[in-house]
Amino acid sequence: MAKKITIYDVAKKAGVAISTVSRVLNESPYVSDVTKEKVQSAISELDFHPQVNARMLAKRQPQIIAVAVPTFTTPFFNEVLKGVKDEISKIDLDFIIYNTGSEDPETNFKNFVDRGIPDGLVIFSININPEVHKRLQDYDIPIILVGSDHPSYDYFYWDNYKGGYIAGEHLVQCGYNKIGMIRSHTKSNISDLREKGFRDALTKAGIELKDDYLVTGITRKHAGFSEEAGYEAVKILEQRSAVPEALFCSNDAQAIGAMHALSESGLRVPDDVAVMGYDNIKISKYLGITTIDQAMYDVGTRSIQRLAERYKEKDIPLRQSVIEPVLIPRSSTRKIS
Repeated sequence: MAKKITIYDVAKKAGVAISTVSRVLNESPYVSDVTKEKVQSAISELDFHPQVNARMLAKRQPQIIAVAVPTFTTPFFNEVLKGVKDEISKIDLDFIIYNTGSEDPETNFKNFVDRGIPDGLVIFSININPEVHKRLQDYDIPIILVGSDHPSYDYFYWDNYKGGYIAGEHLVQCGYNKIGMIRSHTKSNISDLREKGFRDALTKAGIELKDDYLVTGITRKHAGFSEEAGYEAVKILEQRSAVPEALFCSNDAQAIGAMHALSESGLRVPDDVAVMGYDNIKISKYLGITTIDQAMYDVGTRSIQRLAERYKEKDIPLRQSVIEPVLIPRSSTRKIS
């Protein structure tokens, strides 16, 4: 008995995802002419005849989108995902969350893409390398990037360099000279750009970011963007006898951990050491942490609004937005008289 040809065979023959074959069968507008031709050629060569009921079942309006994030347990991503959830509730869509992990998220995301994805995709803080880009093009579905940029996609990109620069500028303007930084454990575009902006602001003011004042925590959780890492970083500074006058932390969670460690050592914020965070998570307001606002909730809602626009009209121009960081001064830093 001859082997029955399935949609899986067609996908393998055409070199595309199963969902792409399904879209071609159902005359979806979200398939390029080149991809459509490859699939139709494979269907013809294999003499594939899809079941009518399967085609009818698959023929539907977009219903489920995937949201890919490195983690959904940090305050930063919690706030962004709140925006996603609240906006999705206004339209006829459901969503699933795929956690890529903070260690090697690009590879984990590629594995997720290779398994097939739903009707749309919002990708948070994951760089789109050429290999992943090629796979995403096979799907030809609406895709929104948040926290990374690529010329082929709509995106909302945070200006991390400018945010780091504003942080350094603020501490300089407060009158601090011995200034340090707690960065993330894992090297990343986000940390690198924030550090570069911060360094450039200090350099412009004639202040050196000394090696002893640049520190990371030990805990690898959340790539070092955690309370534990901030706490550990201060303890390392104390062991070096290199506690500066002011500390810029790569996010608010680190700042919270740093402030706790300083308090344990009998050091007051900001009288003995000023502390500055990044993100403007909700609790930072109540702890009086000077920080950089990133409008996380707003970006979450706007990403879904843009996705909905793409469903209504595929060929609208790309919208590529840079989110400007905003300084939020509070009591954890102050001008030196």
